[in-house]
Amino acid sequence: MGEAPAFCVDNLQNGFSNGFNLKSEGCETSTNVGDKTFVIGGLNDGSTSSIGVQIYGKSTGKWVIPTVLGTKPKPCKGHSAVLLSEEQILIITRGSTPDDCIWFLEVDTKYVKEQKKVLGTEVVAWSKGVMGEAEKPVVISGPSGVGKGTLINMLMKEFPSMFGFSVSHTTRAPRDKEKNGVHYHFTERSVMEKDIKDGKFLEFASVHGNLYGTSIEAVEAVADSGKRCILDIDVQGARSVRASSLDAIFIFICPPSMKELEERLRARGTETEEQILKRLRNAEAEIEQGKSRGIFDHTLYNDNLEECYKNLRGLLGLDGIAPTNYKPSPKGIDLPLNHSVSKIDNKILINCETPESGNASKNLIVLDVSSLKGGAPGRTRGLNVYAIDSFSDGFDGVHKLS
Repeated sequence: MGEAPAFCVDNLQNGFSNGFNLKSEGCETSTNVGDKTFVIGGLNDGSTSSIGVQIYGKSTGKWVIPTVLGTKPKPCKGHSAVLLSEEQILIITRGSTPDDCIWFLEVDTKYVKEQKKVLGTEVVAWSKGVMGEAEKPVVISGPSGVGKGTLINMLMKEFPSMFGFSVSHTTRAPRDKEKNGVHYHFTERSVMEKDIKDGKFLEFASVHGNLYGTSIEAVEAVADSGKRCILDIDVQGARSVRASSLDAIFIFICPPSMKELEERLRARGTETEEQILKRLRNAEAEIEQGKSRGIFDHTLYNDNLEECYKNLRGLLGLDGIAPTNYKPSPKGIDLPLNHSVSKIDNKILINCETPESGNASKNLIVLDVSSLKGGAPGRTRGLNVYAIDSFSDGFDGVHKLS
């Protein structure tokens, strides 16, 4: 399918006998997916149009305003829409910043289907497109006192620009010297409960009447900064993350024996006898779960800290790698306001018109969507972008934008 046709509201209402009462003077796109037409566009604020979504059922002859999940694209000066599959529509916004011009509207993905069942309504979801791929996040679990925190700190100290922590959310009040967005994202319970319901959290738990959890956005933010995200969570949290759409490496840190673990807990001198016994009971249960199939990819026994750390480095492919400064992934593409879009197989062709020495120059940007990963409610990664210079011959003028 090529570029989706753009048409104005008057044509939209004239095209359908029961045209929806749209009060926009801007143009929109319509994309047919099965027996539904997705009309993407929306309210005019004077200079730009915010992007709304409406669905026309061909079989029912009725309009539906769906529940829209995910972070919506910012207001723009128009957009192009290309159907990628029966599950998603590619949206390229006009006049947007380079890191904000590629979006995906999911209309029938696994996530959308799940949310339809939960909410009992028609659902669509936005996902921001990101160039390149991010390193797989690392989920590290293990019982209290096993040394996983020490191992993570060793990684962070040796590779400070390679790894980063996701900042968890909580509904409890900030403690002394705690900063919002640094120690936790402090939020209202009603807000967090809604986000949990909308599938925006990888894992969550109630502790002493307060909610704690790891949001998909928190993990994505680490990847956006060019770092590999580490999640230090319990076994139950790891189980939830494993069941999510996040593609991660799961590592369980196990003590050499329960006797050794008890000695470590007592040596810390920070818990009462009752607390130590409770931690030991929990540890036995976690170790049993950690050995069950389907959760963890690897198990490391921490009977010697240096040896365990060496093995952890090996699992993460860090052997022989010197610490280096990692840069954030490419931010996107800088599109001129005037461009047209078409599709050939897994390639999106963007024809751009730019002024060149007083004359109009046409350049071609090729967006490769053959290796997409992720999706709503997080980012869609794996985009590869190439520019073809109009003044070049053959592939000599092909440049990867990175």
